[in-house]
Amino acid sequence: MDFELSEPQRLVRAMVRDYVARRVAPGAAERDRTGRFPAEQFRELGELGVLGLPFPEEVGGSGGDTVSFAIAIEEIARACASTALTVAAHVSLGCTPLYLFGSDEQKARWLAPALRGEYVAAFGLTEPEVGSHTAAIRTRAVQDGDAWVIHGTKAFITNGSRADYVVVAAVTDPERGREGISNILVPRDAPGWRAVRRYEKMGLHASDTAELVFDGCRVPLDHLVGERGKGHAQFLRTLDGGRIGIGALSVGIAQACLDAALEYARYRRQFGRPISKFQAIQFKLADMATELEAARLLVYRAAWLRDRGRPYRREAAMAKLFASELAVRAALEAIQIHGGAGYVRDYPVERYLRDAKLMEIGEGTSEIQRLVIARELGC
Repeated sequence: MDFELSEPQRLVRAMVRDYVARRVAPGAAERDRTGRFPAEQFRELGELGVLGLPFPEEVGGSGGDTVSFAIAIEEIARACASTALTVAAHVSLGCTPLYLFGSDEQKARWLAPALRGEYVAAFGLTEPEVGSHTAAIRTRAVQDGDAWVIHGTKAFITNGSRADYVVVAAVTDPERGREGISNILVPRDAPGWRAVRRYEKMGLHASDTAELVFDGCRVPLDHLVGERGKGHAQFLRTLDGGRIGIGALSVGIAQACLDAALEYARYRRQFGRPISKFQAIQFKLADMATELEAARLLVYRAAWLRDRGRPYRREAAMAKLFASELAVRAALEAIQIHGGAGYVRDYPVERYLRDAKLMEIGEGTSEIQRLVIARELGC
């Protein structure tokens, strides 16, 4: 058993950490205040090969692995969770379905440019009336001659209003239940769809989250991703990988919380000495560090299993569950260590809490992760 990162993985960490220090961290607080989408950073991460890390070179990827991608997301999230989520959703949800199930033409036309950062990708699954019960989606796609005609609404779509293409889950054969769901690639310039609102959120302000309406949207038949009627199985497999990304993002937020709490505890003095010398503070920091290491190992193990082609659904759910709930706990503890200073925007820990909360909701709530784990245990 070897817990050491490989040399390529260490190089990825060093490269991304250096880039983040120069191009992501300096503007993180401003992006949170203004909600400015990290378009420049997204393109630059594509140029660096970060977007293509978990994909082979033959499809335009960087030939890395899932562990390397998890490391990259963790490093980005330590500075700006909004930027990390933009990247994670693009890669795990927008690009992965095309890699796993798309045609050669779709991979060349859409996937390769997306991995270079030339396109922003999104995945349209959640609807206003459908969240965890994914098999109950109401969006419909009807074949009309040489085109699919799509009607429906998608909600809370990360990168939605910025997307150059959206992989849309739609019912193509209503009588077949979940076996009647298909995924269809919808380009930005397809007629009949638009982003009708950009949500004002508690946190992750620079991450684009939109509601999309498809009103007679027409796309060619060859924009079907994979086989007709296999959409439900496709997006379940896609979400398994996406949970590794959310786990890594959560680890990055938790690490930022620990970093900030340590720095403040060493600087802040009460009763003539730094508060880091008080046992009450030391215990909080020790618990944060221990749980953080456990979360990181859960994420890396799920990624390692995926890279080896082994089953990882249970491990991805465990990693996402534990790391996301840790991120919230760590943010709360960091605020508590800061005291009143942690409640104002002079310090970043209040932003960490606002950003962390989505990790317990997106790509399957904590309750859904517990259900997945229980089913994998045979319950």
